[in-house]
Amino acid sequence: MTAACPSAPRPVRPPAGHPGLLALAQSYVDDAAARGELPRRELGGLPGTRVRVDPEFCRTVARHFDRAPRRDLGPDLAARYRRFTEENLRHFALLARAGIRVEPWRGPGQPYRGAADLVDRLARTGVLHVYLTRDGHGPGGPAPDHPLCAPSGVTVGGVALLHNDIFRAVHDVFGHVMLGASMGVAGEFLAAYGHMAMYSPQVHPVVFTEQVSQICWFFHGPHLADRAGRWPRRGEPGWIPPSERPYPEQKLFSCPPGFLDRFTASFTEEAR
Repeated sequence: MTAACPSAPRPVRPPAGHPGLLALAQSYVDDAAARGELPRRELGGLPGTRVRVDPEFCRTVARHFDRAPRRDLGPDLAARYRRFTEENLRHFALLARAGIRVEPWRGPGQPYRGAADLVDRLARTGVLHVYLTRDGHGPGGPAPDHPLCAPSGVTVGGVALLHNDIFRAVHDVFGHVMLGASMGVAGEFLAAYGHMAMYSPQVHPVVFTEQVSQICWFFHGPHLADRAGRWPRRGEPGWIPPSERPYPEQKLFSCPPGFLDRFTASFTEEAR
């Protein structure tokens, strides 16, 4: 197995407009830990976290995602998803405390050009635009038999948000903005890892499936390999720009044993 050298994600502008996000997240974790819902954890080392991206691990995850059944929802996984949606709603409620106003994106394409644009515009305006699930969601659009495609009970700007919309909002804020994480593989890994600190261990496998597995498939999926079994790099024949790649299907399956441990072992937090 080959591995890339440890490296920090591509830097974006630090979230200077929202310096209280990390403190808000820490307060949330402390309160939840006092209730016995989360393990106690100091988040101060997260912004300097380094991530080792192992392409072979990414391809292993992508292959598993590609071969996984579309729906494999047993009672245990259903309970994890219920807990996941409940915790996402709690995270969403924190956005107002941070002075962030959420609005559905009504313009063409994606609301942001990348993480730097997201951080900059949120800092300047205090508005987070959410790219709605109904406007972009894998092949075939939102599937009503997926728990995250159910109504969340939250309405903003006259739009009833799905649970997946809620997750997109809190992932952007407590992943990308709070940690200044890019939207490449390393940055998405960092965003998922940092945001996991605000979730109970019960739902970490769900975060892995919904975020990490899909990112691995999007960037390292078998559909991107050439006939020789190679993944072409930018500028090489056969390389497909991200803007032309399909979104992964939102599947329902349990995170395989060992995947989550290998993922979390990829990170080294800043010593404090």
